Amino acid sequence: MDPIKRQKIEAAGGKVVTIAEFLDISAAEMEIIEIRLSLSKSLKKFRQQEQLSQQKLARNINSSQSRVAKMEASDPSVSIDLLIKSLLALGATREDIATAILGN
Repeated sequence: MDPIKRQKIEAAGGKVVTIAEFLDISAAEMEIIEIRLSLSKSLKKFRQQEQLSQQKLARNINSSQSRVAKMEASDPSVSIDLLIKSLLALGATREDIATAILGN
């Protein structure tokens, strides 16, 4: 955060906290959220590179278009396993998945 903005907030009696503190979640839970976001973003990127619609990807992984949309939106009901399975179905390698997890 911008130091000047932080000073203004604190001068007004506000408190600057991290997202994890605001949501009252552990560091491990925050990491899982970040991993899910990265995998979801990577899935959309790979799907678009392959010029596949959500519906076509859904057929390829025996799922539904609405489920693919949830996957790309990082919906918490989507398992990380399904995100990885879908990336592999799109031709992603272990290295691609590792890069996504690292957020690069």
